[in-house]
Amino acid sequence: MNKQMLSYLSLLLMLTLHPDTHVPELVKEIPVAASIEHKPSGKGRNYYESRGEAVWDVPMNRKLVALTFDDGPDPNQTPEILDLLKKYDAKATFFVVGKKVALQPELLKREAKEGHEIANHTYNHIYFNYKVPVNKLEKEISDTHALIAKHTGQQPHLFRPPGGMFNEQLIQLAKEKGYLVVLWSWHQDTKDWRSPGVNFIVQKVLNNIRGGDIILFHDWVEGPKHSQTVEALKIILPALQEKGYSFVTVSQLIETNKIVPAKK
Repeated sequence: MNKQMLSYLSLLLMLTLHPDTHVPELVKEIPVAASIEHKPSGKGRNYYESRGEAVWDVPMNRKLVALTFDDGPDPNQTPEILDLLKKYDAKATFFVVGKKVALQPELLKREAKEGHEIANHTYNHIYFNYKVPVNKLEKEISDTHALIAKHTGQQPHLFRPPGGMFNEQLIQLAKEKGYLVVLWSWHQDTKDWRSPGVNFIVQKVLNNIRGGDIILFHDWVEGPKHSQTVEALKIILPALQEKGYSFVTVSQLIETNKIVPAKK
């Protein structure tokens, strides 16, 4: 906190204790925001969704949902997930990490070849906050974009910030680069990244399912319990199909409800 702000806060305290104290008008106009101008904005979900700059889910009466997988591709978990998706004729959206794409380009190609959507999840899985330089974040997005285009021939247009961390700066940068920011349905965060148990993941999805949901999974989970997502999907996919649900990509979900993603 700078000296100007300390002086201002001290003045506010004095005025609270001694309200009759005379204060010059110039002093009263010291801007409080001067010390927080780099912090994330207070704008929330409704603001960004109304402007078509970010999406959490796409509420609809139709039984369509989007399965999304973050943090891959992984040589152990991603192939198992792809096999399951193929078995149940399900399409998904993979938010890939650039440095893992560089190590597993064939898996990325397989995802694209089998009709899944490829989306951007930064190069190093960097957690964005107001201290991250804009040029660094821009490189994280651009480097991953280039790899996806190189190995699939596709130009990705969906971006998910790691951890769901965002602010106005990130939203606008993504928009400038032709991206729509995609988060996930608040009631469909499976928390599979912390290996909460197969039953927890299954019940989280099945008990809360709604048309237009964007469901958050990970195709890379650290630790010995990495198979929980795969095991949960073996239950979730047939159960949702029995309920009449179909699995589409995020872009297909959005377009179904006549919301067009930002494209280059």
